[in-house]
Amino acid sequence: MAFSREHKGEIVEQYREWIDNSKAIYYLTYNKMTMPAINDARAKLRESESEMHVVKNRLFTLVLEEKGYKYDPKTWEGNNVVVFAFEDAPAAAKALTELTKGNEVFVVGGGYLDKALLNANQVKALADLPTLPVMRSMLMGTILAPASQLVRTLAEPARGLAAVIKANSEKQTTAA
Repeated sequence: MAFSREHKGEIVEQYREWIDNSKAIYYLTYNKMTMPAINDARAKLRESESEMHVVKNRLFTLVLEEKGYKYDPKTWEGNNVVVFAFEDAPAAAKALTELTKGNEVFVVGGGYLDKALLNANQVKALADLPTLPVMRSMLMGTILAPASQLVRTLAEPARGLAAVIKANSEKQTTAA
């Protein structure tokens, strides 16, 4: 189906908006895609606040060039879908690896993280990272550990003194 120039302009504008609002972009090739497969994929990706879209390769590469992204033209010759991670890049990558595991419909080709080109192995490595809430809790634990240790160190002499006083009072009660 041929698109009018006006319709192509609307598509390009939508691609620009998705790219601008994304923390990461992943691209997958697909083969023998069925509606149940794409609906399952979209549902899994929605959980990580990501979206999957089938793109027009030529129009999408025009937007990539415009935005300063590097790409291999051979990547954009076949059937592609693009995943836009709007919130948490590792969570979207994790959803993609779960989606493609044991699935011959989708194959991760690579992606972009802050305009840096990622290959499929780097996307998998990104998927192995903890999610954003887990990373935040780990960071808070690391930040609070020295303060907690300081409090325990300062409280220890008082605790020791209290234990000595208690033992002394128990000794005096048993002696009396």
